[in-house]
Amino acid sequence: MRLWFLFLVPLLWLPSPIRSEDYSDVTVIVRGSETIASTSDEFVCATIDWWPPEKCNYDQCPWGRASVLNLDLTNPLLAKAIQAFSPLRIRVGGSLQDQVLYGTPNLGSPCDPFTKVSGGLFGFSQGCITMERWDAINDLFLNTGAVVTFGLNALQGRQQIRSGVWGGAWNSSNAREFMEYTVSMNYPIDSWEFGNELSGSGIGASVDAEQYGKDLVELQAIINQLYGESRKPLVVAPGGFYDKKWYAKLLDVSGPNVLNAMTHHIYNLGAGNDPQVPNRILNPQYLSRTSDTFRDLQLTIQRHGPWAAPWVGEAGGAYNSGSRRVSNTFLNSFWYLDQLGQSAKYDTKVYCRQTLIGGNYGLLDTDTFVPNPDYYSALLWHRIMGKGVLSIDISGSSYLRAYAHCGKQKVGGVALLLLNLHRSMGFMVSIRNDLNVDLAEGQGIRRDNAFVHGLKRTVSWVGSKASDGLEKREEYHLSAKDGNTFARTMLLNGAPLELTEDGDIPPLNPVQVSVNSPIYVAPLSIAFVVFPDFEAEACGR
Repeated sequence: MRLWFLFLVPLLWLPSPIRSEDYSDVTVIVRGSETIASTSDEFVCATIDWWPPEKCNYDQCPWGRASVLNLDLTNPLLAKAIQAFSPLRIRVGGSLQDQVLYGTPNLGSPCDPFTKVSGGLFGFSQGCITMERWDAINDLFLNTGAVVTFGLNALQGRQQIRSGVWGGAWNSSNAREFMEYTVSMNYPIDSWEFGNELSGSGIGASVDAEQYGKDLVELQAIINQLYGESRKPLVVAPGGFYDKKWYAKLLDVSGPNVLNAMTHHIYNLGAGNDPQVPNRILNPQYLSRTSDTFRDLQLTIQRHGPWAAPWVGEAGGAYNSGSRRVSNTFLNSFWYLDQLGQSAKYDTKVYCRQTLIGGNYGLLDTDTFVPNPDYYSALLWHRIMGKGVLSIDISGSSYLRAYAHCGKQKVGGVALLLLNLHRSMGFMVSIRNDLNVDLAEGQGIRRDNAFVHGLKRTVSWVGSKASDGLEKREEYHLSAKDGNTFARTMLLNGAPLELTEDGDIPPLNPVQVSVNSPIYVAPLSIAFVVFPDFEAEACGR
């Protein structure tokens, strides 16, 4: 162990003092010769849901006025939060989506909002969105440059044939008229999603995969007719929890080039009132379990519908509006960023966070619209981590999670995400390029979940460019205010991330550090690290 590292990084954020027994050495080898997967430019996505203020869980009602129908679209913080991503994908949808009517001229009934009713799906009646409200929502989207995925009602026209199971063909008439209006107004919808959580056994309701596939063919035909020769929006489905047999059948029935993206939902932390949520977030073995789902969906698509791409259409960590204690705090960023890293390795093109605003898991506070810690985590990922996903080999503790992507700003550059889940142990991380690295007997190295044996020798992470010691890397260290992981304020390199005096999103500036020094990742902290001159061959194409 060495103590000279105390002088390698700015004192602004470095814990003091650090004893040699407080940290462990780790080597990360980045394999920059080829990418193993890719995301999209709008990989980071957030949702706007339909829940009214009366939506309550665990003796709390955390939705306020955050619904598609009542959100304050004129709040300047909302626009600024979206604009900062330039662009942000927004998915409009959620549990009540399959009870939404569209207030078009031929609706044939009053266009009323949701109300609580006994025996209704999720305890609510059908609700309706007026075209005036749809205009106002699109004004926000157009003014902020949002990329829009809109979820359509896929239950319209069906009948409940037994408890939780719905049958019959989709009645597309109301949806078609809504889409016609949208096209006539030139609202740039990127993708139409069909249904919400109706796959497999469903949540509240389910539909057979064969009928669902036939309805997707009809939706694609409607899009072809309405959009003609212009760019056509993507068809996305089913927006539910992954069920291998159901998903495979959906692809088989709908056939080639109908379904462009398969969406699935993730709430892997348990119920919002579960006291074990914090422990699960900091358990590396628990976090890794979702890799099985990502891998299985990827294989299902490859075998049954290689024309489709995997998306995470909704993920909030803890279900039923999130955890009041955890979901809006710094601690949640370990789960969230780890999910982004894991999913990207399996070719996930879009990852939609539940929610942009609303519930306990909003990126923005439901009442004040002030960003929560996960907002800044999302923004940093979006600005730093490029589309190309790189494989890594890593030695040391499983409590250090590491992900590598091509950098976003410079050809050949590499960006790393490092998450230290350990409560008391820091990690001194050395980064190496796989150029001329031989693997032989020695210290244990984990190669993206496969165990191989240690290093015979390593080389400098960049080779010739850094030989003079003048090259720099960029570091963004995230930690909790006052060391409290349940804090609602996140620190960037030791300074609190807060809105400016003008109510703007603050600048997210890195510290510059010599590339030849190791990276110290403090206990319960997160680091984004950018190597502009890594010379990763796969990132130069």
